Amino acid sequence: MLKSLIFYVVLCLLFFTLQTELTEAKTECNLVEKKVKVEGYISKKFRKQRKKIIKEFIAIGDLRASIRVFPMGKTADVVAVGSCVPASIARQVLTTAQKYTSGIGSLVVQDFVYDHWIGIGTTIFDEPSQRKVTTDQVKQLLSPDLDDKNFHALYRKFSKQNELVPFFGLKVPNSKIPGNTNNTLFHQ
Repeated sequence: MLKSLIFYVVLCLLFFTLQTELTEAKTECNLVEKKVKVEGYISKKFRKQRKKIIKEFIAIGDLRASIRVFPMGKTADVVAVGSCVPASIARQVLTTAQKYTSGIGSLVVQDFVYDHWIGIGTTIFDEPSQRKVTTDQVKQLLSPDLDDKNFHALYRKFSKQNELVPFFGLKVPNSKIPGNTNNTLFHQ
């Protein structure tokens, strides 16, 4: 009995040690090999200029673009920026995206986004994984004074998820935040 207890304790410690090492390794960005991918939608009124707009994104440098025309007019105002995207590229992409989309009204949490990816006018993320931002916050984010580390710290600050989200007229814990589920609300 004691041997199995010790075995499981050692196994758990090993698991948690490996998990933190993998998490730390993931946060290191290798910007030399990877190109940033920009995907998303532009507003329907720019349909005829789509190829020119794609070239405008590619001219920013060191990225690939896959831009489509949103079929129903205005795009979503949701933007996602991966944690390894250089701040200079992110700022230029977001500034260019503001011209051709409905703007920037929500940021997606970086935990749900590939490290070298930017999504503009995207509709693939649900509301609990986003956070509304003000125009002042967007201006702060687009400041040329921010280096990569400060840009991503500010992005993470502005995209921090809400603890409670609407659910059938109630405010319930956001299930997108690990460990934030609380079933007591449903047993009242």
